Amino acid sequence: MNTPLNPLDLSGRHFLVTGASSGIGRSTAILLHRLGARLSIVDLDEAGLSAVQAELRGGGQVEPHRTDLSDIPAIEPLVGRCVAANGPLHGVVHCAGIQAIVPVRTLQVEGWRKIFAVNTEAALMLGKTMSSRKVYAGEHGSIVFISSVMGMAGSIGAIAYSMSKAALDGMARSLSLELAPRGIRVNCIAPGFVQTPLLERTGKLWDEGQRKAVEDLHPLGFGKPEDIANAVAFLAADTGRWITGSVMVVDGGYLAR
Repeated sequence: MNTPLNPLDLSGRHFLVTGASSGIGRSTAILLHRLGARLSIVDLDEAGLSAVQAELRGGGQVEPHRTDLSDIPAIEPLVGRCVAANGPLHGVVHCAGIQAIVPVRTLQVEGWRKIFAVNTEAALMLGKTMSSRKVYAGEHGSIVFISSVMGMAGSIGAIAYSMSKAALDGMARSLSLELAPRGIRVNCIAPGFVQTPLLERTGKLWDEGQRKAVEDLHPLGFGKPEDIANAVAFLAADTGRWITGSVMVVDGGYLAR
């Protein structure tokens, strides 16, 4: 009797995951590793990266790389180091991001440019590096950017964040057309509010009534990092073979209201 095919099997494939020290990035790294992938994990939090690497010992190779992704010119050398350590890339998952609640009257140029650099420009540079023959493994190519429902729906104080995510969605659509002839798919995932350390820090500014009001915007309640990681795995693996240029909404019903 033949063993059933697992279309989510990532054995032998190498993925670069940014924002891997916590939240969605950490859950994504753990899941892709469990599915057999080799990983290059990237974050500014060196201690967090070490903790993830220690947790994933015993499986495929996991290489940590501490990097400030707001330094756009440094991304191409970073990818070169990842390839040198772990082989050519089959995919990239950009989970790193900056979220800030800042009313427009106090929004400063340097603030929104930092948000845009990490959330959008870093994603573009990662996609650009995947177009290189020296970087791309040549098959099973998949790029997944973590966007947000805030790229589609407005929210007071989220102007810079919404701008960066809306731009990310548009950029990914055009990038998907350029990279399709190379066999590289490009997609975004737009989460609603997910229970990450970032949400918990934001939640400290809310009273119980405010927290409940935000959660009630999601018919299925707040999401968990694993919910987004599952969607990433679907797009990264052969289950997403015929999907590109899309924004997959994973929001517990937030946009349905």
